[in-house]
Amino acid sequence: MVDGYVRDEASLGTLLRRRLLTAGVVAAHLAAASCAAPDANTLRVLDGEAEVRLPAPAAREASRAQGRGLVRVASVAWPSAAWAALGQVARAPHHPLAIGVATAAAGGSPRDAALVALYLTGTATATAAARLLGLDPVTVAAVLASLGPLQDALATDASEAVARGDEVPAESDPLTDLLVTRHAPRQDKLFAS
Repeated sequence: MVDGYVRDEASLGTLLRRRLLTAGVVAAHLAAASCAAPDANTLRVLDGEAEVRLPAPAAREASRAQGRGLVRVASVAWPSAAWAALGQVARAPHHPLAIGVATAAAGGSPRDAALVALYLTGTATATAAARLLGLDPVTVAAVLASLGPLQDALATDASEAVARGDEVPAESDPLTDLLVTRHAPRQDKLFAS
């Protein structure tokens, strides 16, 4: 936001679409795979896959912090043996893995997990834009809603890819990595991710 990449609702929509097609695709696959097989061996592999797909150290730290926070809440809301398996992998798992395990524990499907991951990919950025730029929250919600069909399609793609046993995709966005790296040392930051 500070760098001027998002100035209004139109540029926010462009950035959100870009995020969904890169980080969102990866997060959706990881969440769907974690939901489909929430055992320690699978989760360990997926944690490593998530780690290498986040080249910026600040992005890895934010993902793990968000994962840790979700585990704290979701493990109380939806008790499951899968939480112990995830705990064997990392004290602070990557956020998409925590989403997948939470979805499995709540009785959801891999597609549900993928959709949650995609939704959260967009809402974090949209919320920041509304707060930092003073964008109309109703218009921001409309921008998010306009991306619903894309999120649905990507969630279906991710769950089908997991069912086929496809590799975790490697879509990335160097701009996002650059921005998160530049944001990390700021003293006036309002958000970690």
